[in-house]
Amino acid sequence: CKTAFYANLNFKNKIESGYYYVYVLKSEIDNNWYTGYTSNLRNRLQMHNEGNVESTRHRRPLTLIYFEGCLNQQDATHREKYLKSGNGKIYLKNRLSHFFNPTG
Repeated sequence: CKTAFYANLNFKNKIESGYYYVYVLKSEIDNNWYTGYTSNLRNRLQMHNEGNVESTRHRRPLTLIYFEGCLNQQDATHREKYLKSGNGKIYLKNRLSHFFNPTG
């Protein structure tokens, strides 16, 4: 995958067409994370927050907390699978530790 971007950046200027995106959403209802991939990140985020995705419909509102751009779909699906694994969750927790605790 291409360089990872933190979602607290102005991601609208970072998203390019031709990539597949692995993303992590945080539910404002239960604070759980949802990981997925898409070729159109803006559209997919809108679908999630409008309730058009069954798996997150009852967990809205959702906030994008992390995403990565991959050069092809196969890389994105492998990365999504990894991030959903135990080691992947540890990686994300470490990667986002400063995002959730900026002072420490």
